[in-house]
Amino acid sequence: MSHRLSQESIDKLIHEAILVEAEEAREAGTIGYMARALTMATIPHRDPKTNEFERENGHFTLRIMAPSKVGLPYGVYPRLMLSWLSTEAVRTKSPHLELGDSLSAFMNALGISPTGGRWGTIPRLKDQMQRLFTSTVSCTYDNTTEGQWSDVGFRIANEIHLWWDPKNPKQSALWGSSIDLSESFYKEVVDRPVPIDLRAIRALKSSSMALDIYCWLTYRNSYLKKPTNIPWELLRMQFGTGYKDTKQGRYEFKRQFKNQLKKVLVIYPDAKVNVDGEHLLLLPGRTHIQRR
Repeated sequence: MSHRLSQESIDKLIHEAILVEAEEAREAGTIGYMARALTMATIPHRDPKTNEFERENGHFTLRIMAPSKVGLPYGVYPRLMLSWLSTEAVRTKSPHLELGDSLSAFMNALGISPTGGRWGTIPRLKDQMQRLFTSTVSCTYDNTTEGQWSDVGFRIANEIHLWWDPKNPKQSALWGSSIDLSESFYKEVVDRPVPIDLRAIRALKSSSMALDIYCWLTYRNSYLKKPTNIPWELLRMQFGTGYKDTKQGRYEFKRQFKNQLKKVLVIYPDAKVNVDGEHLLLLPGRTHIQRR
């Protein structure tokens, strides 16, 4: 698979960027949110073939445990779901979220076209929903130098009720499908949400790494006050799921990260990033959603 961006991909992203810039997110009604903990460290990009996962970002560690018969969530679909859940929680100010009358309507809200069959989007979404909602998340802050340590563990939701018929995605169910977010996840979302533009999420949804980079950059720019160098090795620990700690693995991660960063910067040109051999240099810039 080629890591290069085709001219068609670039043209499509530029078109999406023009639409994003043409109207402020607030005016367009496309402000969304992501839980802060899930921008500081990210879930797997590919199936890790295990039921335990860990990512680090400085003193912060994200751990995910999944039932061995179900597996860990990975890829684009869980990220789209987490964005939708976070946005709805902030919008409604309630942990109880209604998912809509039909599977088709819910998938359209996620930006996914419903298709059936073994490799269709419907079975893939169902699989990733089961993986996401049966997993347990742990967020740990450990600063041994200062003697500081804290840990918060939670599931994304306490209750999930899905009554849709996958064979008839447009058909309304007799009972409404819903999700009741866990208290810890709901509190994490509504207390410290990271504002994002849902049009950017739609434009970048073909790559889970591009989604992660976009959310991370707009979060970092919300508080970045001075130029900051980030070593590639730290970026690999944060974003590099599936890339081995070898010379070849580090090379492949760096190449893929730079490739996805190009996509993000087309959509989010106010992010000021310089790339060199040893570091990624972040310069203070505007968040993608401006404060009032």
